[in-house]
Amino acid sequence: MTQSNNYKIGTNVIHAGQSADKNTGAVIVPISLSTTFLQPSPGVLHSEYDYSRSGNPTRKAFEECIAACENAKYALSFASGLATLTTITHLLKSGDEVISIDDVYGGTRRYFTRVASNFDLKFSFVDLSTLDDLKNAFTDKTKLVWIETPTNPLLKVADIKAVADYVHSRGATLVVDNTFMSPYFQNPLDLGADIVMHSVTKYINGHSDCVMGVLATNNDELYAKLKFLQNSIGAVPSPFDCFLALRGLKTLHIRMEAHQKNAFAICNFLEKHPKVERVIYPGLPSHPQHEICKRQMKGFGGMVVFFVKGSIDQSRAFLENIKLFALAESLGGVESLIELPSVMTHASVPAEERAKLGISDTLIRLSVGIEDINDLLADISQALDKC
Repeated sequence: MTQSNNYKIGTNVIHAGQSADKNTGAVIVPISLSTTFLQPSPGVLHSEYDYSRSGNPTRKAFEECIAACENAKYALSFASGLATLTTITHLLKSGDEVISIDDVYGGTRRYFTRVASNFDLKFSFVDLSTLDDLKNAFTDKTKLVWIETPTNPLLKVADIKAVADYVHSRGATLVVDNTFMSPYFQNPLDLGADIVMHSVTKYINGHSDCVMGVLATNNDELYAKLKFLQNSIGAVPSPFDCFLALRGLKTLHIRMEAHQKNAFAICNFLEKHPKVERVIYPGLPSHPQHEICKRQMKGFGGMVVFFVKGSIDQSRAFLENIKLFALAESLGGVESLIELPSVMTHASVPAEERAKLGISDTLIRLSVGIEDINDLLADISQALDKC
């Protein structure tokens, strides 16, 4: 079956791009490990493949499935989320400017400020909860706007359609990192984004055993440029990783509902706990952009942030006593993960910037898994009792 908007995402994750093998009838997409492909005559391809960096059958199946899930014409996969970011950034030329949402993944900020900026690209980071700062930061040299929504880690939300309308009025390109929501809960291309990207490592794969990235677009010109860059830069995923990600993707719709159900229950518990100062979750009416969330999302995901009362001493005591939640970086797996961004995922962000953003030593980020909710609540409760 190829991409079709006639099917719901719960069908597309299982069937899109995954026709039975023509040679064997295998229902599951095979892992195609060959690096090179036979040519019956010089320069004449037996099929569309000649070398596995340029194209691979297992990778193609995954890309077609993602395209269907994001309501896109095209998708391209990469060796990691940052490899995807790097390839997109190569659309730019010396002297171009990029505006990024301020509360952005630490690795994204690090790449922008410490790598890409060395090639005469200018980056600014602004609050996109309204359009005011975006408009003030825009110049005639601004060629790309990069947003995460919700952001990492503070779960701030940008109005994708409003941002897209303004960005396009200025002739620039909008990229949305949709990692936190996955294609199940949010489809930025439908809201006007030019490119949507994901760290496949997270919810799409969903099992914490594969590092990958992917992008999708409906723009023919952007696709042609990005396809060329994918082949030229060569940061492509292995066929085995594509197989793992495709297998994980098959249960995305089931997992995301379970993540969200548990997240709501944990939020309700934390909001009432005397040792918790504040809870942030897009699904809560207390979220500053809750109305935007309801308008552009189909659900609210499994990421929860809360602030424990006290200092880093209380944060450490809580995290050192948690048992079921794994104290580890990353997110989006079936298992529950927990971390302290100020010293873990966002440690590379300068301290003054963290303070400005509100990433304090008492901010704790949860990636809520799909375990039994009573066990998760009991684990949080006992750890809070010890801080």
